[in-house]
Amino acid sequence: MKSLRTRLLITHILPVIVAVPLMALALIYILQTQILLANLSNELRAQAVLLVEITSQQAKIWYSSGDAQAFVTRISPQIDAQVMLVDIHGNLLAASDPEEFSHIGKVVNLAGLAEALEGKPSTLVEYNPAMNNDAINMWVPVVDQGHQVLGVIRLNLPIKSLQNKISSTRSLIFWILGGSVLLGALLGLLLALSIERPLRKATNAIQNYSNGLPLNTLPEQGPSELRLLVRAFNSLAERLTLLEDSRRRLLANLIHELGRPLGAMLSAIQALQGGADRNKELRHELLDGMASEIRRLEKLLNELSHLHDQGIGTLELDYHTVNGSEWLTDILVPWREAALAKGLQWQNDISLNLPAIELDPDRIAQVIGNLVSNAIKYTPFDGIIGIRASLQDGEFIFQVQDSGPGIDFDEQEMIFTPFYRGRTSKRFPQGMGLGLTIARDLVTAHKGRITIESSAVSGSTFTVHIPQEKLIS
Repeated sequence: MKSLRTRLLITHILPVIVAVPLMALALIYILQTQILLANLSNELRAQAVLLVEITSQQAKIWYSSGDAQAFVTRISPQIDAQVMLVDIHGNLLAASDPEEFSHIGKVVNLAGLAEALEGKPSTLVEYNPAMNNDAINMWVPVVDQGHQVLGVIRLNLPIKSLQNKISSTRSLIFWILGGSVLLGALLGLLLALSIERPLRKATNAIQNYSNGLPLNTLPEQGPSELRLLVRAFNSLAERLTLLEDSRRRLLANLIHELGRPLGAMLSAIQALQGGADRNKELRHELLDGMASEIRRLEKLLNELSHLHDQGIGTLELDYHTVNGSEWLTDILVPWREAALAKGLQWQNDISLNLPAIELDPDRIAQVIGNLVSNAIKYTPFDGIIGIRASLQDGEFIFQVQDSGPGIDFDEQEMIFTPFYRGRTSKRFPQGMGLGLTIARDLVTAHKGRITIESSAVSGSTFTVHIPQEKLIS
C-alpha cells in the first residue's frame, strides 16, 4: 500500500470484488426461484390438467382404492412427479411412491388439501437456497359435471434433479466472476502504470537535476491532469535552464566588466606610486580616469541591484509629481555635455511649458540615462542625438533618436533580453547587456511600454510611453 500503483490497482478492482459477487449471488437466486422453479411449476400444472381431465371421465376410481391404485400405477411412468389420489373424505386412495403404500386408506393431513377439497387448487413450493429436500406440491380438485368434488390429485415433484443444472450454472457464473476480477485487475494495472509512469519520469528528472545533471523537458502523456502537471514541470525546467544560463553569463560578464576597470585603476595607482603624482597634469589625468572607472563600477552595481530586485520581486515605485520641463533639463545636462564632448550634435526638442507628470523620477531618470547613454555610445563622430518629450493622449512620451548603426528587425525584440549583446559588432558589442532590460522593466512597472524604430539609414529611435491617470497642468 506504500506505492501509488498498488493503491490505484486496489481502488480499481475493489468495487469489482465487492459488487460482482453480490450480483452473482442475486443472479443465482433469481435463476433458481424465478426461472427454473417457474418453468417446473408450469410443466407440473400442465400434467395436472391432463390428469384431472382423465380422472373426471373415470369417476369409479374415486370410489375404489384398487381402481385408483391401478390408474396411478399405469399413469405414473409418464409423469415426472409423484402422484397421490385422495377421496372427498381426505383418505388416501392411491400413491405412486411405495413409501406411501402403508398410508392408503388413512386420512391425509397435508397442507393444501383442505383448500383443494373445497374446490380450490393450490401450489406449494418447499424451497430453501441449499436445495435440500425441496419440492413443488400441487393440489388439484377433480369435479364432475355438476361441479361436485370427486376427489383431489396431489402431484409432488422433488427438485433435487435440478441440483446439477444449478451447480453447473453457478460454476459458470463464478468463472465469469473470476475472469471479470482478473480483467479488472489487468485494466487497473495498465491505468495505474499510465498514471505512475509520467510521475516517475518527473521524479527521476528532478532527482537527476539535484545530482548535477541537466533538467530536460518531458513528453506530455496520460490524463489531462497529468499533462497539466508535466506542462508545469516543463515550464519550470525551461525557467531553471534559463536561470542557470543567465547565471553563467552573468558570472562571465561580471568577471569581464569588473576586471577591466579594476585593471585600469591598478595601472593608475601603480603609475602614481611610481612618481606620476609629481606631474600635476598627469596626476589629474590619472585621477580623472580612476573616477571614470569608479562611475562605471557604480553603474554596474546599479544594474546588478535592479537585477536582484527583479529576481526577488521587490521592485517598488515611489511616485511623485514633477515639473516635466525642469526635471528633464536637470537629467539631460550631463548627457548633453557627454555628447558634445564626443563631437555629436545635440538636438533638444523639449517644451519649456511641459505640464507636470506623475512617475518615479529616480527610476525613469535611470531609464532615460540608459537610453541616452546607448545613443551616445553607438553614434559616430558628428552624428546627431535628438531628444523629444511631450504629453499626448494621456501619456508621457519621451524619445531618444540617434544616427548610429541600425538594429536588424529580428534583433529588435531580443535587445531587451538580459545579457543580449548582439550578433554583430555594430551595436551592443560590449557591456553587461542589462541596460535595455532594466529600462523596459522599469517602464513596464509604470504600466508603460518602450517601442523601437530602426533602420540602417536613419539610425534608431527609442520611445517611452508612460500613462498618466490624471494630467496636471
